[in-house]
Amino acid sequence: MALPQPEPGELLPRWAPPRGALATTACMETLQVGYLHAVAAAAGCSLAQPFPDNGIDWHVSHGAPGHTVDDEVTIKIQLKCTYQIPPRPPGPAFSFTLDNAHLVKLARTPVAVHKILVVMLVPRSQEDWLRAGHDRLDLRHCCYWTNLAGHPVTGRRRTTVRVPTNRIFDDRALRGIMGRVGAGGRP
Repeated sequence: MALPQPEPGELLPRWAPPRGALATTACMETLQVGYLHAVAAAAGCSLAQPFPDNGIDWHVSHGAPGHTVDDEVTIKIQLKCTYQIPPRPPGPAFSFTLDNAHLVKLARTPVAVHKILVVMLVPRSQEDWLRAGHDRLDLRHCCYWTNLAGHPVTGRRRTTVRVPTNRIFDDRALRGIMGRVGAGGRP
């Protein structure tokens, strides 16, 4: 069976090859890991994935001569991804619900290594997750971060937390987090 070929001058055929059968949630996890890798690369950070993860997805390290507590500092990151919250959520924060076991791990204080929650908001349709051009690769929509140290567990099995919309997780935000932690402060 011959597959349709692109017309002359066309980059892609007019028909769309089918997506793989991987579950949408698994695809969401892969997308947010790609976002984290891009942010870490732009910020000059290294990544390590703990095995087993034990409730924390990634360790991110940043070495800089300006750090006062050590020449390299590390934070732990828990990634979450959802299409149930629309892009550009209105107001100063959006609500996100966590299993209490995850919250307890993220809210522990004091800690030797700080932890943050990074929540990625994506479009419902995978067709809208990614756009590429000659000069860019757009991942949609956005990741936001928060430090939940000291946050109380309020629900029976799950607790709703507030994630600030002004804390977009990008390379500048990650460098700022690492700078504060490197000076002995909180993320």
